[in-house]
Amino acid sequence: MMRTAWILVILALGVAGCLPSPKSERNAPRLDKLPTEIHKTPTPPPVASTPQPTGLPAFDVGWPPPFTYGNAPAPPTPIPPPSAPLAIDPAIINIALLGSDRRPQWTGFNTDVIVIISVHPALGEVAMLSIPRDLYVYLPGYGMQRINTAFSIGERVNYPGGGAALFADTVRYNFGIPIHHYAKVEMDGFSRIVNTVGGVSVNVTCSYRDWRLINPRLDPEVEQNWHLYTVPTGVRHMDGDLALWYARSRKLSSDFDRGRRQQEVLRALYREFLSLQLVPRIPELYGDLRDTVTTDLALTDLLSLAPLAARIDTADVRSRFIGRDEVTSWRIPSSGAQVLVPKPIPIAALVADAFDFDALDELVPEVALTVEVANSSAQAHWGALAAERLEYAGFATHVGSYSPSSGTPTHLIDYGLAQDGSAEEILQSFGLPDSRLITESDPTSPFAFRLVVGDDYDPCFDPTRDQLG
Repeated sequence: MMRTAWILVILALGVAGCLPSPKSERNAPRLDKLPTEIHKTPTPPPVASTPQPTGLPAFDVGWPPPFTYGNAPAPPTPIPPPSAPLAIDPAIINIALLGSDRRPQWTGFNTDVIVIISVHPALGEVAMLSIPRDLYVYLPGYGMQRINTAFSIGERVNYPGGGAALFADTVRYNFGIPIHHYAKVEMDGFSRIVNTVGGVSVNVTCSYRDWRLINPRLDPEVEQNWHLYTVPTGVRHMDGDLALWYARSRKLSSDFDRGRRQQEVLRALYREFLSLQLVPRIPELYGDLRDTVTTDLALTDLLSLAPLAARIDTADVRSRFIGRDEVTSWRIPSSGAQVLVPKPIPIAALVADAFDFDALDELVPEVALTVEVANSSAQAHWGALAAERLEYAGFATHVGSYSPSSGTPTHLIDYGLAQDGSAEEILQSFGLPDSRLITESDPTSPFAFRLVVGDDYDPCFDPTRDQLG
């Protein structure tokens, strides 16, 4: 069972804490020293499906107006007012995981992978929020741009605190989320991380087909060097090159599906990093990854999080995505570029849900709702894929027996140990009717439920849709 999602924060994108006095610790800005107070503003109105140019809004003290830094183009959409600060527990630590597309010969770059990790040490809970790279937002002091350009623009225009600070301010301005730390990894570094741990076993819930280089060393500008490649459904072991392609590719897909695949790879990575076999390899990780990560996290920061290792389980990790329900697709008139315009009200609801950690109640004991998964289908991997689906819904899982039985339908057995509504939530997560619920009272059962996976099970699901309902 996967534990310690905080390790995902550091290890999954670079084992930043294992770097001996890295360049990032010496030169990177410390985001926790940046100002965090901003003035409260009214709730922003919804953005129209076809945005129209407008004049610049009045800016509160503390936010630089557009064009203060750099030479941004005139905004083709209304610049939204700053979001009200998100009300979160002061103990929460928010860390931005950023995947850069920088190549050795490039001077510029974009952060095409953006995942905000929120850790509540006291409660032992974690939230992951994926942000699509094409989200069209306001960069404070600059102008309207895709969010994946914020880091690079911040470095180029000498924004106070650099690219990390402009990215953090962009997230805080548009979503009200404070960013305390960050870790940025280059593409080559990501591949090296995966190869260092011997590859990762990814739970591929939906078969994926897209264009891929026949060999990563071939010239990507030559059309004959590409071929259509398929990753079939199942538990698939990936080396660094395949994991990078699977997490980044979207020629025949979308930003939303890519966000889903990125979180699949991240979950696989922290499973590998938490295996006991990696403990003796810490010195190897030290030397191999020291030049691949830029971060403001010091080794002491990571050591302070170490006691969480025994307390956080995947059922405590909620995955959220800014998806199709929270944006409007739009084409910028001046450039023709396709972007995603945020819908303020749906995004605000999604963010509030993602960062809504339940307070501890010492008078109410915590009861683990563990679901045993029994695979009766002809597909050996479907038990693991069903368990992944349950964990997305917040249930702890135990993958039990694999006993193929032709004709057995997918159904849920309730042993009468869970609170009202849990069985219905599982049925809804799997798209099962009420008739697939069987009640068998058993107060001695070690599990609250037993999910039997049959040949009728469809492992492909989209966690980026209907996240609040």
